[in-house]
Amino acid sequence: MQIFHQLAEIPADYGPVIATIGNFDGVHRGHKLVIAQVVARAQSLGLRSLAITFDPHPARVLRPDSIQPLLTPIAEKLELLRSTGIDAVLVLPFTEALSHTTARAFASDVLHNALHVTELHEGENFRFGYQAQAGIESLEALGRELGFGVRVYTPHSVRKHAVSSSRIRQLVAEGDVSHVRALLGRSFAVHSIPASGRGYGTRYTVPTINLAPYTELLPANGVYITTLIIGSGPSAETFEAITNVGNRPTFGADSFTVESHLLNFHPIALDETTPLTLTFLRRLRPEIRWPNPEALKAQIGRDVTQAKRYFSLCRAVASKPRTDHPHAAVQVP
Repeated sequence: MQIFHQLAEIPADYGPVIATIGNFDGVHRGHKLVIAQVVARAQSLGLRSLAITFDPHPARVLRPDSIQPLLTPIAEKLELLRSTGIDAVLVLPFTEALSHTTARAFASDVLHNALHVTELHEGENFRFGYQAQAGIESLEALGRELGFGVRVYTPHSVRKHAVSSSRIRQLVAEGDVSHVRALLGRSFAVHSIPASGRGYGTRYTVPTINLAPYTELLPANGVYITTLIIGSGPSAETFEAITNVGNRPTFGADSFTVESHLLNFHPIALDETTPLTLTFLRRLRPEIRWPNPEALKAQIGRDVTQAKRYFSLCRAVASKPRTDHPHAAVQVP
């Protein structure tokens, strides 16, 4: 997948392209459905497929006093877009000047002149141009005038709920990570490194790891069943874990932490630059102020038991061959 960070990087003869525009925060099921159609359409016509997105998120420029944390920071978003099979992504720097671009100027200068878009695929709620004044009808009219087609999609729904980045952000903020999995098409995860000053060395022998401060979206304070991938590439290891997101109120501490206790831990190579991927699978309980550390310790024991039961059940289900699919394994009596 090619990544362009400004229009000037686009070769003059790059197009024509089949394209889609969006913030793609989360790269959720609805995004993937549209992108899959863009990729398929481009392949059928022998053209390139292109996703156009923005960095920073437009809300951070237009409403700087009410910054909303993101589901996927730009680096993670690009990796998720790479997995869709799209040929290229154009990451337009979102500036105050760009926000004042009219819909006509954007369609003419960016879509038509610079990218040579032949067909644009968008959701029916798509808005663009200065103050988001233009919608799908304006886009279709500009397309007719400039020579590109527009394909419009109704919102994708899962269990009768429309899939949207804002809805997913709300569910994550509430700690409802089980529901989030259905809308994202995967479990919610954050990518970070270990917290500094925790004594991490070349061999790490304590089964508790704290994440470095994370500025994007995290689930509501509470205790979660999670997995933690330590490292990257072939040497990465995945550990089952329980994770506390919060302020450790039992100890009177007033410092926010994301602390994971690894259930199947063994000493590992780890330092303060080691990549970590923390995946949230299920919420066990809210954060609670216990009367004393002993009560907390007893509850952690119960949390660990629940988590181990969860992972055991997952392994049992995964080991069973499916019999409801034409390619499922057949069990011989």
